[in-house]
Amino acid sequence: MDAIDYEIKGAEMQFVEIELDPGEAAVGEAGSMMFMEGSIGMDTVFGDGSRQAGGFMGKLLGAGKRLITGESLFTTVYTNHGSSKQRVAFAAPYPGKILPMDLRQLGGTLICQKDAFLCAAKGVSLGIYFQQKLSVGFFGGEGFIMQKLEGDGLAFVHAGGTIARRELRHGETLLIDTGCIVALTPSVNFEIQYVGKIKTALFGGEGLFLAKVTGPGTVWMQSLPFSRLASRIFAAAPQNGGSREEGSVLGGLAGGGLLGGLLGGDDD
Repeated sequence: MDAIDYEIKGAEMQFVEIELDPGEAAVGEAGSMMFMEGSIGMDTVFGDGSRQAGGFMGKLLGAGKRLITGESLFTTVYTNHGSSKQRVAFAAPYPGKILPMDLRQLGGTLICQKDAFLCAAKGVSLGIYFQQKLSVGFFGGEGFIMQKLEGDGLAFVHAGGTIARRELRHGETLLIDTGCIVALTPSVNFEIQYVGKIKTALFGGEGLFLAKVTGPGTVWMQSLPFSRLASRIFAAAPQNGGSREEGSVLGGLAGGGLLGGLLGGDDD
């Protein structure tokens, strides 16, 4: 496992700069690279880059796991081929925070949302994590299929909005919106449960299912899941190709045709 140095820069739209010694390498999610210095070589590999010594079957296994989680079959490995330190940077895909996760300190394994992984030291394995109850999981939205990061190096995950880290005592329980979970340690018991009230599910805006997490262990949560951000953007976007004057009474009236006809000269 390569031991890498890093620096996270920015506020709302962050990126992480990774410093590689000669011969060191980092692996990044497809499309996440921001810039790299001249002596760094870029190589697209089949799978997660951690099983390249395992032959074709090892590569196929790594790629298959990524396909199940909805990610690309390929990742990109960035290797410093120079004789001095070189830097490569990876950018977050939407507003939020980049979290450095030292897998060695976390016991070697971290469970995270399937779209949270950004980059890592080469050698970190990207696997899949299934919920115990398959039938409930299919209806649980974001919480069903998650990624499992394994190794003893650094991995970087991205989350939307503000991040909250919660240390759970033994037996302590939290109920969380499934999309708001970023990551958790394997010692945390994680299950998806029905909210129990149809009226709350239909009109409360929180969906039919919540994630129930029980300690001991650590849970990371995000205030703005990408699915929530995307749905708000879609709801605010013009649906008929025209422009929408947000917050304007005139905009609503014109869109409804009342002022549209008057302003267009139709005063019959």
